[in-house]
Amino acid sequence: MRRWLLRRSIRTRITLGSVAVGLVVLSAASVALHHQVRTATEDTDRSLAASDLAPFVQDLRQNPDELPDEPTRGVLVGIRADGRWVVDTLPRGVREALPTTADTSGPTDGRLQGDGDGDRDRDGGRDGSGDRDGDRAATREVRADGRTYIVAGLQVGDTVVWAARDTRPGQETIRRVDRSLVVGTLLAVAAFAGTAWVLTGLALRPVARMRRRAEDLGDGGADGHLPVGPAEDELAALARTLNRFVDRQHENAARERRMVSDAAHELRTPLAALTARLELAHRHSGDAPALEGDLTAAERDAARLSALAASLLELSRLDDGADEHVTSTADELVSELMASVDRARALPEAVTTEVDFVTAVPDGDARYAIGRSAFARVVDNLTANALAAATGGSVQVDLAQRDDELVLRVLDDGPGVPDAFLPHAFERFARADASRNSALGGSGLGLALVRGTAERAGGSATLRNRETGGAAAEVRLPRR
Repeated sequence: MRRWLLRRSIRTRITLGSVAVGLVVLSAASVALHHQVRTATEDTDRSLAASDLAPFVQDLRQNPDELPDEPTRGVLVGIRADGRWVVDTLPRGVREALPTTADTSGPTDGRLQGDGDGDRDRDGGRDGSGDRDGDRAATREVRADGRTYIVAGLQVGDTVVWAARDTRPGQETIRRVDRSLVVGTLLAVAAFAGTAWVLTGLALRPVARMRRRAEDLGDGGADGHLPVGPAEDELAALARTLNRFVDRQHENAARERRMVSDAAHELRTPLAALTARLELAHRHSGDAPALEGDLTAAERDAARLSALAASLLELSRLDDGADEHVTSTADELVSELMASVDRARALPEAVTTEVDFVTAVPDGDARYAIGRSAFARVVDNLTANALAAATGGSVQVDLAQRDDELVLRVLDDGPGVPDAFLPHAFERFARADASRNSALGGSGLGLALVRGTAERAGGSATLRNRETGGAAAEVRLPRR
């Protein structure tokens, strides 16, 4: 059943749920109403039987030496005195089922027999309302001649007075009420089902529009966003959330297309140069010095290709979340910093440029969510960019712990970064214009790797121009 329901539409499930709830509630209300009507009908029959009894009891008490008057037509009364029935309009089966005395002290237990059918006491303690002196009439339910009667009895001296009421009119009333309740319940449940079906359809109409729009967007047949309804409800919030997701997907797709295009462009240049070098090497096969120069240039182009491929792979690893849970101590990162500075001093650009570093890391056991090799790549990229900008000047590398953060700063005294380039400095394949003399160097992936690595560790990376001249790159890593 559960699997069958799960295969149905939301509209169908809500409608079925509404029908089930409505059926349970209305059925419970119908049962309660039936019980109340039945109780009221039985109480009415008892009260009427006692009312039929009252005038005869009153007549007997006021005129004990005279026989009571005959009851009017349709009134079922029996008066038994001195062992015989002096007044008797009771049905034979009822008369035969009655005892010789009326017990008004309380309920009568057991079953009485009347013409082959049983009878039983229903409530001997109810007020009879027929005796002005406050006597209580004993009431019984008697089955006789295929019918049910409510009989009220009262003992007046040696005389017993009985009055009976046929319960068929009350039972017919109960049956009519039951039929009305059944029909009303079915109509109400049908109304519940129709209302739930219509309202659910209206509520889900925006979902259908969003689905059709999403299909068009997925098939490439439309641009833009999913429709947002005028109501400030859950569906509108869902549409806005999905629209933000669509925007991110568009941005990611555009970034991927741009990255593929830029990567193809970046790879084409060194490949073309490498091809040209190899062609020249073939032509200079008999000229050893020229051949050596061609091979040396080809090695540089191959190294450039290798560096570009390594950067692209590293960016891919960052996008995939690789090494997300790697941590390193502050002492380990200081060692990597010194090794990176040593590598920078060995670069050709460092021949005329001074590279120095300062560390202020008192808590060497503090851990940070970055691997040693990843931190080394960050320092290598920043120092390489600073060396390219500060030719003939100086580069300062600082590492310090501040407010539960590890702060890496690389400063140069070069010409600085063009202001128009600063907002795009950390984008992939982004380069400063020619006035910077390719200061941010290479393929334009270095700073993108720096920011990606910092953000993967929960930190940040920024680049700004110094007031005294030159640029300042800063990386902040939170403590773990």
